[in-house]
Amino acid sequence: MIVLKSAREVDRLREANRLVAALLAGLEKMVAPGVTTGELDRFAEAYLTRRGARPAFKGYRGFPSTLCTSVNAEVVHGIPSERVLREGDIVSLDVGAVVGGYYGDGAVTLPIGRVSEEATRLLEATRSALQRGVAAAAAGHRLSDISHAVQAWVEAHGYSVVRVFVGHGIGRALHEEPQIPNFGEPGRGPKLRPGMVLAIEPMVNAGGPEVVVLEDRWTAVTKDGSLSAHFEHTVAITEHGTEILTAVDPQ
Repeated sequence: MIVLKSAREVDRLREANRLVAALLAGLEKMVAPGVTTGELDRFAEAYLTRRGARPAFKGYRGFPSTLCTSVNAEVVHGIPSERVLREGDIVSLDVGAVVGGYYGDGAVTLPIGRVSEEATRLLEATRSALQRGVAAAAAGHRLSDISHAVQAWVEAHGYSVVRVFVGHGIGRALHEEPQIPNFGEPGRGPKLRPGMVLAIEPMVNAGGPEVVVLEDRWTAVTKDGSLSAHFEHTVAITEHGTEILTAVDPQ
């Protein structure tokens, strides 16, 4: 069942998601060659705790960390460690926060120093795919219009969308209905209505769409070893339009 949020609930979700956005902006300033993914995770947990928030991912189904840090061919759910980020790497940072019982969720993929043209193009295409998915998340559209907008952009640029992981509704739980695939025909699924709050998150591979999960039972990597990128915004569909809640500045 899709739960529609009241204006008051959207206010609470806005607070949680703006905190996520501010944290991601802080992490972006930290990311550099020589930094470890564990350092980023410790910064993130301390940042949320100081602001009275709780990490959404830590302990969720046994996940051990505040951040998901996925490097290069890692798609999602990478576990922070003392792994050193090196010049030319790319790293996906995915984080969630709980504020007053409401969840925020967002992700970016960042270059470490100077990266290859291939990596730069992948990041640009994935970020743009997210923008197109958000643009399709408008009242009166269908859920699959979001999916189709992402897939069409990604495949037009020669990349593939990951199919085994999807976006989702969000509210008083991290994952709510509906699921939001990054592929599909337009004009299908539930009609988008004011009160829906959705986490839209393209996961895009430079090669094929297949992934495998490593022995840690969390880290998903591309089957063919190609690079992968991941961006995520949480958006609220309102009577006045679609608002990106994971924005540092109001939309």
